[in-house]
Amino acid sequence: MQLEDALEFINDNAIRIKGTRVGIEIVIDRYNEGWSPERMAHEYPALDLKKIYAVITYYLYNKEKLDAYVKEGDEMVEAAWREQRRNPHPGVKRILDYKAKHGIPE
Repeated sequence: MQLEDALEFINDNAIRIKGTRVGIEIVIDRYNEGWSPERMAHEYPALDLKKIYAVITYYLYNKEKLDAYVKEGDEMVEAAWREQRRNPHPGVKRILDYKAKHGIPE
């Protein structure tokens, strides 16, 4: 089996674990936080140990490239969150206004 067989390369910004909707950044982040593959399999039932080990191995062989991939993804999420806060959907704006009016923390 090629490591890439366990992955689905959707585009430059999305690599999923084949057969799931889980992005490889989840496994990479948990691995870097010190989680064991067994804990990942327990916490993410959609993942089996073979796929988790495949992602970790692929990561270790492509660490520099995948660290940049994860960083870019984190930056995109942060930018989208900031934009949403600047220009919230009317329903979200009503909730935020209500919370502010009543002293409810976000």
